[in-house]
Amino acid sequence: MNQKDEKELSLIAAKVRINALDAVNAASSGHIGGSLSVTDILTVLYFDEMRVNTKEPKWTDRDRLVLSKGHCTPALYGVLAEKGFFPKEELLHFRSLHSMLSGHAEYHVPGVDMSTGSLGQGLSVAVGMALSARVDKKDYRVYAIMGDGEIEEGQIWEAAMCAGFYNMDNLVAFVDNNNLQIDGAITNVMSSYPIDKKFEAFNWNVINIDGHNLPEIKAALEKAKNAKGKPTAIIAKTVKGKGVSFMENIAGWHGKAPSHEQHDVAVAEIQKVIAELEGK
Repeated sequence: MNQKDEKELSLIAAKVRINALDAVNAASSGHIGGSLSVTDILTVLYFDEMRVNTKEPKWTDRDRLVLSKGHCTPALYGVLAEKGFFPKEELLHFRSLHSMLSGHAEYHVPGVDMSTGSLGQGLSVAVGMALSARVDKKDYRVYAIMGDGEIEEGQIWEAAMCAGFYNMDNLVAFVDNNNLQIDGAITNVMSSYPIDKKFEAFNWNVINIDGHNLPEIKAALEKAKNAKGKPTAIIAKTVKGKGVSFMENIAGWHGKAPSHEQHDVAVAEIQKVIAELEGK
């Protein structure tokens, strides 16, 4: 696919953040904090890395993405709409009764590769997809995105053991390490640190990055492609609520929708960033 430079990706990520805020505002419901923390990763994947086809969403040879932290659909749907899988107007029907966009990721939505939301299960599905590619002699790659609270689930580590044992170098797993889950800091709930050493113990290639540094995300994905014989875990240090000053690093924004007034303030902050990027 046509790769984009840092400025282009920054501009897209800002627009995706507004998409996510608009969706949650329209529904007066949704998980905005973790959506904003994972936006930059999703932007690089869909606009710079993954082989996808908006006109044929279920194309057999496409790369796959499993949003294991499946409640963060404002970001996923926000990036899919920005990419052109469906009209942005659909975001304004997020979580409404007859909308195709529910609170968790669903396979019937164009661009979604797996229905997710029950935490801890997505990596297992991604492992199955990667094994399927090997059996079918396909060259597509599989990406999974997990939350750092989610990896407290034991099934994650069964899947990690399997991927390492079978040397699944067509699999890349991101951990969105914003250090906050619904009940507070992961260190106070059930610490999963050191995350990198755990994946290394299961025979994974591990890369630690700043999850908001676009060049670092791109470089990590390139390293993952060159890591033969091992799956890659990218531990991305992120900020919950990234891009909105009053949401950043606040656990209370895990699953709370902003008021209409707060939404407008948040969007104005991001529009200022867009204007600066566009040189206005």
